[in-house]
Formats: sequence, C-alpha cells, structure tokens
Amino acid sequence: MFPRKLPDHPDPDSRAPVESMEPAAAYVAILSFLLLFSIHRLLGRYHRKINGKNNKTMQRLPPSPPAIPIIGHLHLLGKPIHAALARLADRYGPVFSLRLGSRAAVVVSSAALARECFTEHDVCFANRPRFPTLLLVSFGGATLPLCCYGSYWRNLRRVATVQLLSAHRVSCMLPVISGEVRAMARRMYRAAAAAPGGAARIELKRRLFEVSLSALMETIARTKTSRTEADADTDMSPEAQEFMKALDVFIPLLSAANTWDYLPMLRWFDVFGVRKKIMAAVATRDAFLQRLIDVERRRMDKDDGSEGEKKSMIGVLLSLQKSEPEVYTDTTIMALCSSMFSGGAETTATTAEWAMSLLLNHPEALKKAQAEIDTAVGTSRLITPDDVPRLGYLQCIVSETLRLYPVVPTLIPHESTADCAVGGHHVPAGTMLLVNVYAIHRDPATWPDPAAFRPERFEGGGGDGLFVMPFGMGRRKCPGETLALRTLGLVLGTLLQCFDWEAVGGGAAGVDMAEGVGITLPKAVPLEAMCKPRQDMLPVLQEL
Repeated sequence: MFPRKLPDHPDPDSRAPVESMEPAAAYVAILSFLLLFSIHRLLGRYHRKINGKNNKTMQRLPPSPPAIPIIGHLHLLGKPIHAALARLADRYGPVFSLRLGSRAAVVVSSAALARECFTEHDVCFANRPRFPTLLLVSFGGATLPLCCYGSYWRNLRRVATVQLLSAHRVSCMLPVISGEVRAMARRMYRAAAAAPGGAARIELKRRLFEVSLSALMETIARTKTSRTEADADTDMSPEAQEFMKALDVFIPLLSAANTWDYLPMLRWFDVFGVRKKIMAAVATRDAFLQRLIDVERRRMDKDDGSEGEKKSMIGVLLSLQKSEPEVYTDTTIMALCSSMFSGGAETTATTAEWAMSLLLNHPEALKKAQAEIDTAVGTSRLITPDDVPRLGYLQCIVSETLRLYPVVPTLIPHESTADCAVGGHHVPAGTMLLVNVYAIHRDPATWPDPAAFRPERFEGGGGDGLFVMPFGMGRRKCPGETLALRTLGLVLGTLLQCFDWEAVGGGAAGVDMAEGVGITLPKAVPLEAMCKPRQDMLPVLQEL
C-alpha cells in the first residue's frame, strides 16, 4: 500500500569496473541520444498537431521559448532558478511553458494566475511529480510534502495537523520553544562575555537551526539534543550537526533546476555522483530517525499507558501501529517525522537568518523593533510567546522578510492530473506546475519599490488584501504556518531584546545578500554577525 523503504546504500559490488564498460557505455550513450532525439521530434509533431486543432475545443498551449533537441529548455534554467524564471516571464508573459528534458512544465508568475491554479484547479494541481531525487530522499515518495495526492496523503496530513500542528498542540509546544530560545540566549551571552570587547562573532544559521530542531525533538520524540559540559557553549549539538549535514546535501540537489531529474542518461551513468551523495546523506538521516523511534518504543514498553496527551508524536504513531501495522510502518513514521524536522527546522532557521541580515543592513528598522520591545515588554524579563502577538512592528518585519525571501521561492512543484486551462491556455495532464512566488511577491504593479525592505508596508493592515503566499496555497499548503510564525516571532524578538548587533567588519560594506541554490532559499554566504549583550538586559542574561 505504501512505498517501500529504499536501501540505505547502493551496492558497490553490483557495478562492473569502469574500464570494462567504456565501449558499451559509448554505444548506449549514442543510441540513447538518437532515441531521445526521435522522441523529441515525435512530441514536437504531436504538439503542433494539437495546437492546430479547432480552438473551440482545445486552447493553445502557453507561449514557449525556442527549445534545443533532447534538453529542451534546461539551458535556460540558470541559478537561482526563480530569477531565471522571472526573466523568462518578462519576455513570455505571466504563464509560459517549458520542455525540461523529458518533462513538460508550465510556469506561473502572477498573483491572479496563482489564485486560479489553487482555487479553480486546486484538485487538478494537488499531485506531485515523481522526481528521481525526490523519491530518493522521501522514502519512495512517502513524506507529507512529496507524496501523491490521495488517501495516503489525507491520512498523513490528518495525523500531522492533529498530533503536531493543531492550535492546541502549538500552544503546548510554545513553552518548549521558549525554553530552547532561552538556552540559545544563554549560550550566546556566555560566548560574548568570554570574547574580547564583550562581543562574540556568531554564525546565526547554526544557532537558529538548533533552536528549531531541539524544540521539534522534544515534541516529536520527547528527546532533547545532547550536550556535554565540554560542548555546552558550542554552536550546535551533535544531533543538530548530524541532521543539518544531511540537509546541506539534499537542499542544493532538490531544486527544480536539477538536470539529473530530467535527463535519463545522467541517471544511468551518474556522471556527477548525485545518487551516491544523496544515498550517503539518506543513510545518516534514517539512522537518526530510527534511533528516535527505537528509544520511544522502549519507553512505551516500560510505560503503563497512562500518559494521554503527554505522548510524543512518535508515541502516538507507535500506538496506531499496534492496531494498524500495515499502515503505520516504521517507514511511514520516519517519513512523517522527516517532513516535520526538515520543514520545521530548516525553513524557520533560514527565514530568521534572512530577517537578521535585512535588519543589519537597515539598522533604523532594528532600533525601531528594539524600542517597541522595550516599551511593550521592558528589560526586567525575557520576551514570552504571549508577548509576540502584541509586537506589531516585529510582525511586520517577519511579513516583509517572507515577502522578499519566501521559504520555497517556486513552491514544491505540483503536477496536473487532468487537462485544464490556465490563463486561457491549455495545460495537458501530467504537466509540472511551477509557481514563482518570489516574482509574485516582487511585482511592481502590487508593491511599490518591490526590492526594498520596508516593514512599514504592513503597518496598520497595509498588507491586507495584497497577495502573499510564502507557505503555498490550496490543499497542499504547508500545515506548519502557525507554528513557523510563532517560532519566528519569539526567536527574532529574543535576539533583538537581548543583544545589540553589528555586521562583521563594522558594517561599512553591509551584509552580503546573495542567494544560494536549492529547493529552499538559503543565503549564499552564511550570516556572521557581532553579538553584544544590551546593557539594560545584563541582569536578566546573568540569571539564565
């Protein structure tokens, strides 16, 4: 019923020596090229025939750039992909089609067409394409964000929203998140106190990632990240380092611009070692997740079953496994937990890093946020989750950051399950849909001076009615939006309340805002900043 777990390691003995395969490989490559070229020609004739039909019964396909045989438009997908797609939209319009190797795609770059896709055609676009790289990292397509639309997805989504992401569960998580944020502030204060001049050089992404991961581990598995006395003040716990290393491999390879997914020849020969890299990271991640399951299973065996709501999410799933073992397999449990960890930890940490980068380049906004916190919360205690909704300007900073740097700039790709029309153009079944949220959020027709960082846009309801969708839209929208926003507000509020910040080197050149590549939107250069405890907050920090 469910995808089987892929093997942790490819069998190194299953391949013949490279030297003995060279002549055969050359023949196969030539034949493959000829075969794909023939298929390309046939498909081109087919589409020309389709487009020549009576427009009363069949709309035209969206406009498309000139294509190259075999690779189609892959040569146009520069990095980062959202910028390349935005340039194509400037030339071909808000909806255009691409041929990416063996796969047809449609790109949407306007708010109106995005609404059309995820309201009028929401069910049609609720499916996911079966990319080889995504299958490798998602237990054969079993994770919540990447599984096919159907009964399996509905069951997984129900478990996630009820057991982890409901309003009640999020409220229960907030004290845990608050505790992890306090621990982060304590470690940063100690690092600054021990540094020359009382200011420490901090790599923020590592600190932010651990806060999110530690809170999720407590909720999902009732397990805290481990620290010894020797590493109590280091950037990351061993568990966080282990999981982050796996994500550092996955994220650059899961972009929609990854040619490995579109050209079978690259997969057959694995010229760039993509499969080997992915499978090594998958083995590390799966070992991490299996340990969490084994620990919870042993704990439950000793338990009298009286925990009720105190059960972790893994505990709930293991209870369901006893009654439906064929449904709630260990692979299914790992797939769901992997979705929660990667979606919750990586995206929250990345967005907070972008927010701090923007604030360091706009010190007037940073000072304004600190003044708001000082007025609303004071300097005699740390900010709490209950304070965050009352901090209007802080909320505006989060909203403006997500507008400029959405978590997944082209969303996770969708796929049509039936023929439909988008913007008056025919979209055949089986077409991949890419929604360029990055471009939509920077549309000058909607946002004056769209590339500028102006949190004031959202003050007094200024952003009400304007289209932003950093967490997606429709039935495949990210269910973790509430948790992410509450966590972001608390993390940013604590960083601004407790510390003064300055770019490394005194801030003359500003923070490098270059964008990295991947399915999410990482910074090309991780943010490092000078962190100094605020004088008025010293008594509070010293008591942590």
